Amino acid sequence: MAHIRTTAASPAELAGLLERHAYLCDDGLATACFLALRMGRPLFLEGEAGVGKTELAKTLAAVLDAPLIRLQCYEGLDASQALYDWDFPRQLLHLRAAEAAGVTDVARLEGELYHRRFLLARPLLQALETTPSVLLVDEVDRADDEFEAFLLEVLSDFTISVPELGTVRAEAPPVVVVTSNRTREVHDALKRRCLYHWLEHPTFDREVAIIRRRLPDAAGRLAGQVARAAQRLRAADLLKPPGVAETLDWAEALVALGARDLDPGTAAVTLGTVLKYREDQQRVRAAGLGALLDGG
Repeated sequence: MAHIRTTAASPAELAGLLERHAYLCDDGLATACFLALRMGRPLFLEGEAGVGKTELAKTLAAVLDAPLIRLQCYEGLDASQALYDWDFPRQLLHLRAAEAAGVTDVARLEGELYHRRFLLARPLLQALETTPSVLLVDEVDRADDEFEAFLLEVLSDFTISVPELGTVRAEAPPVVVVTSNRTREVHDALKRRCLYHWLEHPTFDREVAIIRRRLPDAAGRLAGQVARAAQRLRAADLLKPPGVAETLDWAEALVALGARDLDPGTAAVTLGTVLKYREDQQRVRAAGLGALLDGG
């Protein structure tokens, strides 16, 4: 079965393509992405919220010029919500129209009711029917064990059986990115099916580069101050340390306010862009914002 390929001949070239779309990654992540594309294997990304797992899938879709199809996982997610469902209201309208027209051929009518046009494709079926495509299975750790086992079955051969229509097989398997925030352990069987990479928070220099790349209007000094403060917040004992997404929100808010420096007063009024728990904000304020920004 053919796989979607990238024009990149090496992990370094792929990293360059990702950077053109404002995603900066290290050698380990670039290699994992490159191998996933070359080997036709799903890429399992695990790490804290906000480190860039979802954003990587979006950027890969841009690099491959393929639509991103996203399956957001949650507790109680079942096959009908992830695979397909029948459009019962339209089927009922068709049935009533047939009755009004005096159709009496029951076998023919049943066949018409389960025609492809009445099938609602959910993300997994959409990904199989769309070539090329990037399938993002986001936050799989929020779904139940039963869904995890079902997902493993789909990813094993990239086919879906619709009893009324037959088997749907992908012309070329989608590029699959599975993410987890590790709110619970994902079963080994799913991980074994994938190539695995743990995303760390970026180093200080890389975070500064990310801010400057995403927010060209952010002065170099301001980007450094925001990145340094974010690094210190992650080292603190917080309920929810900030990810890169929150760092970018903070920098964007400061740019919107016309700030050239991050001082205690500005940090105090914009703390809600980087810390989303009241307890964390209270803890940081009690420790003193000056200590957070010292050396910036």
